[in-house]
Amino acid sequence: MEISNKEKATALLTSLETGDKTPIGYINPNKYIQHNLAVSDGLAGFGAVVQNAPEGGFKANVVRSFQDGDYAFTHTIYDFFGPKIGFDVFRFEDGKIVEHWDNLIAIFPANPSGHTQTDGPTKAADLDKTDANKALVSDFIDTILVKGEMDKIGNYIDNEQYTQHNPQIADGLAGLGKALEELGKQGIHMVYTKNHKILGEGNFVLTISEGTFGNQPTSFYDLFRVENGKIVEHWDTIETIIPEAERKNTNGKFNFPS
Repeated sequence: MEISNKEKATALLTSLETGDKTPIGYINPNKYIQHNLAVSDGLAGFGAVVQNAPEGGFKANVVRSFQDGDYAFTHTIYDFFGPKIGFDVFRFEDGKIVEHWDNLIAIFPANPSGHTQTDGPTKAADLDKTDANKALVSDFIDTILVKGEMDKIGNYIDNEQYTQHNPQIADGLAGLGKALEELGKQGIHMVYTKNHKILGEGNFVLTISEGTFGNQPTSFYDLFRVENGKIVEHWDTIETIIPEAERKNTNGKFNFPS
């Protein structure tokens, strides 16, 4: 029985822990473009990571998995050279994985509102609203995060029901405002300059954006849950982009097919 692309992505990540060799067959051996800049290109690069597993191996618990057209995207708790939370994006051609992007962050204690980086709903709903929800989130990224038109934030976020999973930020718009204010006092600014990709399934939408955090080149992966036309929940990973001299491939962090 043919399984879905998101099931293939989940199986591949889970195999990092189980050692099951079957999911390797979901990767196109002749075309596997790697966008994790710390990993060499191709199936050989994936194999090198697996072969260099630390004593005790890797851990990979896929909490959420979704798919949008030829893409599958996952939200995973890792022990991958240290405890991490990661978003992975896979592109498929003819049922095989041909391209991979990801964004990783360390695991932190629960945030000021008691939420972890991965708890909350996991199953997509409102599948008939995928396009509308992607459009809402796309507009939010452009208007609020890129252009900084904060006076319009109420058009996108339900303040009465906004659950935050960023480890530093409390629930609600007040929590977001306080966190940004505290960063500003420290001279740390979070700047979104460009959105590169928006993927969605039903009420879950993932955005992949570029910018700076504390003046360091940064990749922002933001997962939003939408309800009744407003954003009601948010998870994210924020990763500093490694310098060119340290990269093991030249595919770029954000290069998505047009």
